[in-house]
Amino acid sequence: MISSSVYSQSEKQTAHNFEKEIKLTLSANYLLYLPKEYDQSNDEFPLVLFLHGAGERGTDIEKVKVHGLPRLINERKDFPFIVVSPQCPDNMFWNTDLLAALLDEIEANYKVDKNRMYVTGLSMGGHGTWSLAIAQPNRFAAIAPICGWSNPTMACTIKNIPTWVFHGAKDMVVPLSASEQMVEKLKSCNADVKFTIYPEANHDSWTETYNNDELYNWFLQHKLNNE
Repeated sequence: MISSSVYSQSEKQTAHNFEKEIKLTLSANYLLYLPKEYDQSNDEFPLVLFLHGAGERGTDIEKVKVHGLPRLINERKDFPFIVVSPQCPDNMFWNTDLLAALLDEIEANYKVDKNRMYVTGLSMGGHGTWSLAIAQPNRFAAIAPICGWSNPTMACTIKNIPTWVFHGAKDMVVPLSASEQMVEKLKSCNADVKFTIYPEANHDSWTETYNNDELYNWFLQHKLNNE
């Protein structure tokens, strides 16, 4: 039989704090597209970072070519900007530190116009677009999240980034309200925000968006600091 005094001692807990810096090594494959004029030019080029959705995660880089800009490039479409299309590892969401480090690497090794950098993505990549812009609000000249989601309380962090949001009204995967909440919050802090709703679209609101050159022309109208 356990005495009451011993039992009461075993119940006692005291709070403590532990702190240690842990370095985490992450890696990701990526596709890189350079404009056809790149090698012959001394100019710096705009850059678009494309973030795919959850279905393209893994190690097979060919999966990244299924949607969005990589698909169009694979079908021989030319763009006037550098396109970086990383692949998110399995069972992960987009890591903003990894994406920022990848952009640092690209900037260091290619002719990138740092005043004309843009990010866009679909579904999980739409979420990644919001997250990366919030994490680095001074880096991008414009962003275009498609059928993504984020925390509306953080939206005003990016009030100075021109934003064009896209979503399908009948989306059964990520509800339209996810984008509506972000847009309304951005409007409340006087952000430059556009919102396109496709009335008949379910989750695939990206095919029509990326097939339309209007998005790319809109990107190129924006530079950091309105230069």
